[in-house]
Amino acid sequence: MNRQRIGDVAEILLNYFEQRKTFQTDKIQTVPAASFTDPEQWRAEMDVIFKRVPLMLALSCEMPKPGDYKAMEVVGLPILMARDKTGTVRALLNVCVHRWAPVAPEGYGNCARFTCPFHGWTYGMDGKLIGIAERDTFGQLDRSGRGLKALPCEERYGMIFVCLNPTGALDLDGYYGELLEEYAYAGLEEWAFLGSRVVEAANWKITLNNFLESYHFATLHAQTVAKELVSNITHYEGFGPNLRHGLVQHRIQKLREVPRVQWGEKEGDGFGFIRLFFPNVTGYIGVHELSLFTQTLPGPTPDRSRIVSLFLRRDPPKDQAERESIEKEIDEATSDVLYAEDAGIGSKIQKGLESRAHEGVLYGRNERGNQYFHEWLDWYLQEDPSIPKPVL
Repeated sequence: MNRQRIGDVAEILLNYFEQRKTFQTDKIQTVPAASFTDPEQWRAEMDVIFKRVPLMLALSCEMPKPGDYKAMEVVGLPILMARDKTGTVRALLNVCVHRWAPVAPEGYGNCARFTCPFHGWTYGMDGKLIGIAERDTFGQLDRSGRGLKALPCEERYGMIFVCLNPTGALDLDGYYGELLEEYAYAGLEEWAFLGSRVVEAANWKITLNNFLESYHFATLHAQTVAKELVSNITHYEGFGPNLRHGLVQHRIQKLREVPRVQWGEKEGDGFGFIRLFFPNVTGYIGVHELSLFTQTLPGPTPDRSRIVSLFLRRDPPKDQAERESIEKEIDEATSDVLYAEDAGIGSKIQKGLESRAHEGVLYGRNERGNQYFHEWLDWYLQEDPSIPKPVL
């Protein structure tokens, strides 16, 4: 996001604040309750969306050194991302070619090669099969073409994107457009990774919807988020299915004390942005404080998901005391906001949806980001490219 555009959006947000207005569309939207509970729609979302579009699965700073890897489960698939000795990151299915066991445990690590814990077959960081244990008794096997299954993968601007379809393709520029370019200047690849937290939650869309509006800040987050961010003032811009959601901090009025030409120098001085990488990742960049990426990963059934929060900062902790202070801040943000508030209300909403108490979920004129998300979700599920794409 160039300086001029940041300044322009800051001015829009400041005007909203001073006039007690917000971004509004011309209609209220109703989404059927079954969208959050129906197993057939849930399966279609996994097959048509999650297994086809680019997914941001890791930050570069999570695995910065040669030999680093990250293993995780995504929509039921065991994914392994590894950085080889040249610095190249590859994404692989974490499944041994022999008896299909995982070759690396979930989480982070560093190694020169992967060894299957079942029979000891070994693989390089590029996924190629290196060794077959006791090969003379196993029998002759051509190792070429017998490595770990590779997935399309690209590292860009400090983020690692993967397509879960081995025969798919990644067109990051075409898919994300200018939204991705906004991270070109952040230098995230040089930032310090501070750790992750996982919170169990309800349907993945219930969880994600909380990140797309500020209407709930004054009530659900009255003692947490609302102390920093103003409730029910937002500005939205769409980039294909992706979204930039502008937020207002209580100190935004101080911008009037700063020359207009300086408003675009940085985010965080009275305003900020949550960026949605459709379908399931949000990013918030703080200038002086913690930054946060969230990955909302659908669970094994429609009523379950995981919120994986990735915390990072421009500079690493100076000493042990600062590290402990940061850990405390991360724990509080996770337990107080994500677990007690967002996931807590989400589990209650899930029960409400399953009761069929009403015909549908309502999204108001001030919740345009949520509407836009569901419009794009429906567009993908129709699998008809001749249908006009949603516009903001």
